[in-house]
Amino acid sequence: MESIGVLMACPMSSYLEQQLDNRFNLIRYWNFSDKKQFINDYAHSIRAVVGNAAAGADAELIEALPQLEIVASFSVGLDKIDLNKCKEKGIRVTNTPDVLTEDVADLAIGLMLAVLRRICESDRYVKKGLWKAGDFELTSKFSGKRVGIIGLGRIGLAIAKRAEAFDCPISYYARSEKANTNYKYYPTVVELATNCEILVVACALTPETRYIVNREVIDALGAKGILIDIGRGPHADEKEMVSALLDGRLGGAGLDVFENEPEVPDKLFGLENVVLLPHVASGTEETRESMADIVIELARATTIKREAPIVSGDADDIAINVDVNVGVDIGDVGAKSGGKHVDDVGGIYGGFTPFSGHTTSFAPSSSCSACKCEECKNK
Repeated sequence: MESIGVLMACPMSSYLEQQLDNRFNLIRYWNFSDKKQFINDYAHSIRAVVGNAAAGADAELIEALPQLEIVASFSVGLDKIDLNKCKEKGIRVTNTPDVLTEDVADLAIGLMLAVLRRICESDRYVKKGLWKAGDFELTSKFSGKRVGIIGLGRIGLAIAKRAEAFDCPISYYARSEKANTNYKYYPTVVELATNCEILVVACALTPETRYIVNREVIDALGAKGILIDIGRGPHADEKEMVSALLDGRLGGAGLDVFENEPEVPDKLFGLENVVLLPHVASGTEETRESMADIVIELARATTIKREAPIVSGDADDIAINVDVNVGVDIGDVGAKSGGKHVDDVGGIYGGFTPFSGHTTSFAPSSSCSACKCEECKNK
């Protein structure tokens, strides 16, 4: 075990926790009810914080850890990390893009099928012995439905490719039109919702994209429209969404994320046109283990003074430089580039690279490097 203090922000992968415990002096933040005592006892020994979509590192915690060098997110999303404070303190921020893209895209398609074909309801129908009383009512087909995607980053693209296999016409909204795709682009989310039957949220959670699915968008999607959210809960105005579902102004929803997790509006529980999941889009054993390995190697790469992958830029750049996952896909929606090299691929590499593929990290810099990898050249 290395004599490096690593703070785990909340319970997450048991594999990650075990591996961190084997390699570092692991400190479990949730075990401390007295945060002041925690700061007094451990603040000067902690050089890395590991968080996820539920808990990360706010400004107060970052200020309290004078030796902090890296905040590693066991997730794609960075919305639980104060990026501006990290920039100010010169602290690296890393996440785990790419590795979870396929799982999240798979689940998005699964939610579309589950809502339209009422798979969960049909399962309950059989298990309750109701089939003997008569056939299950007819459902709606998925093939050929018009699919609109908010955020055409890696996850958004992966969803689009899968939906195309079902002969679904694809359209999208992003901060700007993509030059490398033939998908129909709409400059506003309302226009996108008006022209699709299934609306998928696959963008970053930023101040600009909070409540990007509001009443106007929901009404544009309409009484036969389906909302799929595999991004972050606050992307949708939850009260408006629930109201629209209850009133019949929205045809259905497949939700993997919620505004105040793990709290879920109980009014959704009785709706058969809604499928609810407990934020598990990237929740496969294979992907979570790969994510854990990335987090561990990035923490070691930084704290033992080897160079971790870096993307230079400011906090605004980071909001579009990495895909969000798990749930969450950052894409390039609703952020400011400041004229710097920013895309939804991420990954500037230099020096030590502990693993292959793209993992974006952040360190403050007065200049911005441009990614030279083949994937980014093709963007």
